[in-house]
Amino acid sequence: MYDIIIIGAGVIGAFIARSLSIYELKICVIDKHIDAAMGTSGANSGIIHGGYDAILGSLKSTLNIKGSNQMKKVCMDLNIPYENCESLVVAFSNEEKKVLELLKEQGEKGGIKGLSIIGGQEIRKLEPNLNHDITWALLSKTAAIVSPYKMTINALENAAINGVEFFREYEVLDINKGSDIFIVKTDKENLKGKVVINCAGIFADEISKMVGDESFKIIPRSGEYILLDKSVGNLVNRVIFQTPTKEGKGVLITRTVDGNLLIGPDAKVINDKTLHETHRDVINYVYQKGLKTTDKIPLHQSITTFTGVRATPSTGDFIIKESEKCKHFINVAGMDSPGLSSAPAIGDYVLNLVKPMFSDITKKTNYTLTLPNKKYFSNMTVNEKKQAIKKNNQYGKIVCRCENVTEAEIVESIHMTIGATTVDGVKRRTRAGMGRCQGGFCLPQVIDILARELKIDKKEVQKGDKGSYILTRRTRV
Repeated sequence: MYDIIIIGAGVIGAFIARSLSIYELKICVIDKHIDAAMGTSGANSGIIHGGYDAILGSLKSTLNIKGSNQMKKVCMDLNIPYENCESLVVAFSNEEKKVLELLKEQGEKGGIKGLSIIGGQEIRKLEPNLNHDITWALLSKTAAIVSPYKMTINALENAAINGVEFFREYEVLDINKGSDIFIVKTDKENLKGKVVINCAGIFADEISKMVGDESFKIIPRSGEYILLDKSVGNLVNRVIFQTPTKEGKGVLITRTVDGNLLIGPDAKVINDKTLHETHRDVINYVYQKGLKTTDKIPLHQSITTFTGVRATPSTGDFIIKESEKCKHFINVAGMDSPGLSSAPAIGDYVLNLVKPMFSDITKKTNYTLTLPNKKYFSNMTVNEKKQAIKKNNQYGKIVCRCENVTEAEIVESIHMTIGATTVDGVKRRTRAGMGRCQGGFCLPQVIDILARELKIDKKEVQKGDKGSYILTRRTRV
């Protein structure tokens, strides 16, 4: 019997679990995927928004501002890469400048500092590679970039260290509610809980229907991205948005927190929530839209493309409340942009919804809200590298050449509390396979290490989700 069952191991579920984990509650997080951060949280822009674009007074606006203010400390506590790089929303006409003025006014009414509208000469001083037909820009000093998958995994790791259980590959089939107990039926087993928190992302409306609540719909909106090599990551210094339209924030260009260049996404409503393919015509559209911002995009330096699917709510705002149809069932749905920016604040918000549901809730005497501050081997000084190798000679073996990831780091990622069990799980925790060759050199070694550490046959090692086996049989003995 669990006090709380959280459905969904994306960034929202992870931060809710972290906020709740410091209390004397028996909690589990379940996800149908083989790992955390395998939905929208693992495939987005990784931007911490300034908070000026959401409608003032909405949950999106309130929680974006609170979350952004918390983010630097949260990332420091959880050893998550974070960079306060600022952002520009660029305009190509006086009509678009009016939109910037409205955004600035809205942001300042919300208490956001560091907003200013700058002209072409100052824009080019900050960003010399932007096109000269950009005439105005809204500068936001508080915008930042993070690693979205690292943020999710580390928040859930923190929760797990505090006692939260994580069940992988638990697909929810149905939910039954008795007088005061939920029975969550999964394809593995039935779980009993007093409170259920629905953080199922693009599937949140389907989970909500299982308890008779059809008060909202989730509109899946796909967005395709182009990721370019680190050698061109300095094309821009800030997050560069085009003036937003009713379709969204549009195609952006940004350096990632790991140094790559990212372009995208488009925004297309899709019918099938499971589709994550990229398409040549869409990628070309993203590229062409990016050229409007800067004509210096070196497309030949692209190393991969990917698709994320956003959970756009029919209500126009975040849905965070106890269901009116089912007591003690909390919907946390419609977490499209700025969901990532809002995640820490959403965790605290849901904690305050949960507290009244337990009359005797008390804090644990022993808990942590931090993770050990570990450096990537690639970021260590020469002396730090020598010391690391002296303590553990596995630091002396580079497995991923592109990202300088060592065997020690891969082994550590497998033996975390919520450790990697797949090649992509290792990738999200260490960046092995995220470089220029996209795993061309390191894949066989990562398979070997996973098989050795998990004590399984190499043929059982999977790349991504369930069924993604890499090897089929031996070709020779």
